[in-house]
Formats: sequence, structure tokens, C-alpha cells
Amino acid sequence: MSRKKLVRFKENEANPNVVQPGKAIFETIKGNWNEIQFQNDHPLVVELACGRGEFTVGLARNFPHQNFIGVDIKGSRIWKGSSIATAEGISNVGFLRTQIELLDASFAPDEISELWITFPDPFPRDGDEKRRLTSPRFLEMYKPLLKQEGIIHFKTDNTGLFDYTLELFQSREDIDLIGFTHDFYQSEWKDDHFGIQTRYEKMFSDKGEKIKYLKCRFV
Repeated sequence: MSRKKLVRFKENEANPNVVQPGKAIFETIKGNWNEIQFQNDHPLVVELACGRGEFTVGLARNFPHQNFIGVDIKGSRIWKGSSIATAEGISNVGFLRTQIELLDASFAPDEISELWITFPDPFPRDGDEKRRLTSPRFLEMYKPLLKQEGIIHFKTDNTGLFDYTLELFQSREDIDLIGFTHDFYQSEWKDDHFGIQTRYEKMFSDKGEKIKYLKCRFV
């Protein structure tokens, strides 16, 4: 392991905006994010596979009356967003280092108000369907964690993953598809996101890839 990673891991251990195994808070945070981590009753917004946390921190800057949590298993990635939030004094953002498959171990039913799935690995092979973050397996985990009328946002550059997700969501009676677009930056939702981009979104957009987006909720 590189010295840089070791330094980052040590800073994550010290930074109170990072919740991870080995910290006492990791064992007690489920159902208590507002009380323990944020000390307020603002809505919780969670970004899955947040990477370096650009999107999580960007949302937190623009929506100070909501609490944002970026989830990723890579501590060296979330260190970046954690450090930026600390340097800027952004108190309504936190990071959770865990596998997304274990999300329900860190959040209680009805605890999450919005869920962002941003540029996940598409896992294009049919045999990998269950690993896609929009697959039925994951939807059944998200459903009880979201509050009634809670929103799911999904953004991707991958046409195959988007078409798979759109077809699946349209086929489910328990999902209300609020809207979708195959060209986000020409859509009515563009301005709602304040120009916030993940690293991958910027990279793909700069290459001319159209960004796909949908929003839905369970009913």
C-alpha cells in the first residue's frame, strides 16, 4: 500500500464526517444519522458509489437545509470529498465507507428522503445483472429505506444500462416513473442540478456522450 493511501486512511479515521468500520459511530448510526451525525432533523439524501464525492459535496453546497451522505467502499476516494467538505466548513455532508450491498445495515426503514445513483458500473454481461445498482435485488433493499414519496435519481452515460433500468422501472407496478430523458443537458431538469457533475460525468460529457437521467419513486 502506498504511503499516500496510508496518510489518507489515517485522516479518514480522524475526520468526523467519515463513518467507517472501526469507529464506534459505525455500529450505532443506523436510524440515528440526524441525531448523531448532523444534530438536526433535515432530510437525508444519499449518493451511492460516490467516488471522490464531487457530487455529494456539490449538492451539500447548494442545499444547506438537507443532509448529504456519500457512500463508497474505497476510503482513498471518499477522502477527497471529506477533505474538501472539511476545508470549506460544509457541515451538512458526510461519507459512509461500506459496501452498497450492506446499505441496510447503516440505514433504518424510512430514514432516506432521496437516493442518487450516479454513473455506476454498468456490468453489461447478462450474468452480472444482479450486480447492477438498479437491478431488482437492489431495488428491494432501497424500497424500505426510503421515506414514503422518497425520490430515486439515476444518471448514466451508458445507454445499455439506462435502457435496462427504464424498461425494468416501467414494468414494475410499485414504481412511479416521474420522468426521464436520454439527453439530460437538453432537458427540463438541467438547471435543477446547478451544473454539479461527477468526474465521470464531466469526462463523458466532454467526449460528446449524452447523459441519461430518470427520476422515480416507490408507490
